[in-house]
Amino acid sequence: MEDRKERILGFMREAAYKPLLFNELMSVLDVPKEDAELFKKVIEELEAEGKIFKTKRDRYGVPDRMNLAVGRLQGNERGFGFVVPDEDAPDIFIPADSLNGAMHNDRVVARINKTAAGDKKRAEGEVIRIIKRANEKIVGTFDSSRYFGFVIPDDKRLSGDIFIPKDEFNGAKPGQKVIAEILIWPEKRRNAEGKIVEIIGDKNEPGTDIVSIIKSYNLSEEFPEEVIKQAEAIPSIVTEEMTKGRRDLRNLRMVTIDGEDAKDLDDAVSIEKLPNGNYRLGVHIADVSHYVKEGTPLDQEALKRGTSVYLVDRVIPMLPKVLSNGICSLNPQVDRLAFTVMMDIDPAGRVVSHEIFDSVINIDERMTYTNVYKILAEQDEELIKRYHLLIDDFKMMEELARILKKKRVSRGAIDFDFEEAKIILDEKGKPVEVRRYVITIANKIIEEFMLACNETVAEHFYWANVPFVYRIHEDPDIDKIENFAQFVHNLGYHLKGVNKVHPRALQDLLAKVKGTREERIISTVMLRSLQKAKYSSHHDWHFGLAAKFYSHFTSPIRRYPDLIIHRIMKEYLKGKMNEKREQYLIEHLPDIARQCSDRERGAEEAERETEDLKKVEFMKAHEGEVFRGIISNVTSFGMFVELDNTIEGLVRMSSMEDDYYIFNEKQYCLVGERTRKVFHIGDEVTVQLTRADIASRQIDFILIENEEGEEGAAEKQGLEAAEEGKRKKRKSKIDEKTRKHIMGKRKSKKK
Repeated sequence: MEDRKERILGFMREAAYKPLLFNELMSVLDVPKEDAELFKKVIEELEAEGKIFKTKRDRYGVPDRMNLAVGRLQGNERGFGFVVPDEDAPDIFIPADSLNGAMHNDRVVARINKTAAGDKKRAEGEVIRIIKRANEKIVGTFDSSRYFGFVIPDDKRLSGDIFIPKDEFNGAKPGQKVIAEILIWPEKRRNAEGKIVEIIGDKNEPGTDIVSIIKSYNLSEEFPEEVIKQAEAIPSIVTEEMTKGRRDLRNLRMVTIDGEDAKDLDDAVSIEKLPNGNYRLGVHIADVSHYVKEGTPLDQEALKRGTSVYLVDRVIPMLPKVLSNGICSLNPQVDRLAFTVMMDIDPAGRVVSHEIFDSVINIDERMTYTNVYKILAEQDEELIKRYHLLIDDFKMMEELARILKKKRVSRGAIDFDFEEAKIILDEKGKPVEVRRYVITIANKIIEEFMLACNETVAEHFYWANVPFVYRIHEDPDIDKIENFAQFVHNLGYHLKGVNKVHPRALQDLLAKVKGTREERIISTVMLRSLQKAKYSSHHDWHFGLAAKFYSHFTSPIRRYPDLIIHRIMKEYLKGKMNEKREQYLIEHLPDIARQCSDRERGAEEAERETEDLKKVEFMKAHEGEVFRGIISNVTSFGMFVELDNTIEGLVRMSSMEDDYYIFNEKQYCLVGERTRKVFHIGDEVTVQLTRADIASRQIDFILIENEEGEEGAAEKQGLEAAEEGKRKKRKSKIDEKTRKHIMGKRKSKKK
């Protein structure tokens, strides 16, 4: 089937090709009449995939030769959108009146009409066909009038409310979070119509917010019954029968190193120093493929999920917990089946030889990042005594990790140093603390070892020339890099080789800005200028890692691409990879890679949304309080201030009443027109929290003036302002009751 598709596409891409009718295509391609139905099926599949386009006159051609683009629509809360093409091409701006009923995340065909005004590099177009709808069900807040209801989507990128007829309320009441199923899709000037199929709960009820996010990203905490039954039927221990044909590594000293709350432990490491001065690094990965067989209900559900999702208050696993936290997890002091990569690495960090094989292991200790850090960096005597047999291993691991990182950096790998937040919740899910999560040498050890292993595996199977799933990161778009180069130039920095930028140039720039006030904003804008990493059945390098070969091999409990390449690797190593199997993989891996990339993107968005939610919820209790923060970004409408706990809020320019401020686009600062006061990225300021709006996930600050230049005076003023804010808040509640009483009287008089 794939061969036929490629032949048709190749023919249509020829310079001399003109759009043909179906019968004309059959004639030109010498398709026998008896194969007409099969040929029609191939053509229909190509059209459904968006690879060919059928005109109103029933003629077929490839979109890129017809001034068309096929891709995913990315909506915007202001009503317009962008089509992100499947092919490596710039996004296409779609005005609100040209969406023609398309919704966020739909796969669409767009006609390119013109160049957007004021931007010669951006195309503008309109959606002319919707290939596949992405939003059959919408999560939102229900409201109603006398004759009808409507659902306001939680995802603001879904522009337009969902109209709900009176007889489709199904018990929903105003203010409740609901799920609406779309019955009639939107058109150019008509909203979508639907019915309420599930009531999640009152929007102010504890827990409703997280459940709404889970539902909106089509995540499921529950597994189908047949999947649970299959998982529960799998033995919970490793029997001697299972170990046959595997290399026995149960006497090899090894550990897992993870976070304190991790339960799905899928990687263990071992290390030793060889007589020739090389290191022998063992990376031992849970052999999930032994338990999850291809095509079974377990496997199909894992593919559907694509990844485990780590929300702020729970984990939604790819596999049932009886597997992910049980027999597949590399728990200590019990036998486990593993897939091992044993690498000999020289003192320069080069992998000089390696072996890949099935194994049976027994973990000595389940270590945490915190304890390994305390042993290596703080020389904690109690922990050193407790783990005395492993201390030399940890020191050797640190030594090797530093060598591997030095090698990576020397070839140009980009190391972003974004600090993450650790959100602590109470038993009811309420955030009680938000603090910076510190990445230590213990985290870096595992990161470097997994990177080295993933590269080794990818290179091995690239040269084996078998179908595979790679983790690729394509070169950045030249236009975006040119804009980024101009941005850093305005801040006083220079980027080398803009037309064909190498990751080393970006890493050199990060090294220059390290510790400066511009570090965060330059890192952020740089990251936005790069492509997103994705899974692909076609090999390409990984730009960010400056790695010629890369794949994801080390987390099969929580990532489906890792699981499928385990199967491929085993088949090849055991001589079971035949031509029929290769052809099957060639046909199916592109769709699997695309599915996994899509699910990964959804998981990341859901994780980020729940984190943002809990940050705002945490700050809600601190309205009126004063904080010290750093200006993290400056825009035409104000400046963002980041607190020490990583929480960021906006100081709106309209709230800066001491002067009229002008945004200096070149220097990325705000300048007072009268006072000439300047606010730069990286400046430390005192702010008061005026609003933490949970519904919109927005945090608003105002600046606390510091005219005397003394921090103490500013803080005193801030505290006084905070007290005044609390007093006004109490008073406003009384005033609101009075206002409602008066308004009620006025209305009765009007009547």
